Amino acid sequence: MSAAPSLSSSPDGNNQQNNGQLDKRIIFAAGLPRSGSTLLCQLLGEHPLIDPAIHSSPLFNCLTMLRERISDNEFFLAQLDPDFDAAYDRLDQAFRGFVNGWFANSEYDWVVDKNRGWLSQVDLVKLLDPRSKILICVRELGQIYGSIEAQHQKTLWIDFPDNLAQLSAYDRGDRLFGNGGVVGAALNSLKSVQDLPKPIQADLFYVVFEHLMLEPITVMNNIYQWLGLPPHGIDPQGLTVRPQESDSYYRFKYRHQTRQKIVPPSTHTVSLRMEKELRKNFPWYYQVFYPGLAVGGAGESSDP
Repeated sequence: MSAAPSLSSSPDGNNQQNNGQLDKRIIFAAGLPRSGSTLLCQLLGEHPLIDPAIHSSPLFNCLTMLRERISDNEFFLAQLDPDFDAAYDRLDQAFRGFVNGWFANSEYDWVVDKNRGWLSQVDLVKLLDPRSKILICVRELGQIYGSIEAQHQKTLWIDFPDNLAQLSAYDRGDRLFGNGGVVGAALNSLKSVQDLPKPIQADLFYVVFEHLMLEPITVMNNIYQWLGLPPHGIDPQGLTVRPQESDSYYRFKYRHQTRQKIVPPSTHTVSLRMEKELRKNFPWYYQVFYPGLAVGGAGESSDP
């Protein structure tokens, strides 16, 4: 089982210009689909100092859409010409004010914002607040594929948002893990994260799905310590069940239920061809997170 990489934290500063810290300490949750982010947020919400909200957040989409629209606005662009620093500082403060307003009604000092998009905008996260921490959920790729396929078999009369139902299981996997696929796009972002400077890497915590399911108390204690929060005991058999977020957007192919008990899922059966394709196409992923399963590693022969 792959353990989470370095748990050390970085200093508050990270050589990026920033006009100040946000009002709240935000824990950004990102990662791959079907890798335990809903459970992770449920467990974070068990801590008395963390806001228990677990739903996927539109904050990332709001900020990036605003950035795009403002960057196209001729009146704003015209303000950059005579005094770039003043206009850009106004923009920076406005975005930070938007984020502060987003969480203003929370009575907690620590809040969680879950969206896979943060994985592609780590530099934006650090610009908002150098103290920001990002939790990244990962899982063995064959089991991600198996989880999606198993859910599809339960909902065969409903198509995927990207119309994958008419494809064979193998071709569906090829599309899911392609550059524009739900899993593939997240993998591309995760691969880029590996190139970030070490001070930023120290503010990333990789939550390995298999480790979280088997040893939730240990993993959460490590996370609390890494965040700088006091320890808090959790009961894996007596969790608080939160209201479920909407699954209709993804046509019920990627469910987000919360449960009272942590029960490790059964291993999904995945064809040998698909397993080999995934390990061949994403060797960096297996080398970093599952070295025992990498091609040529302890889990598989390098012979064809």
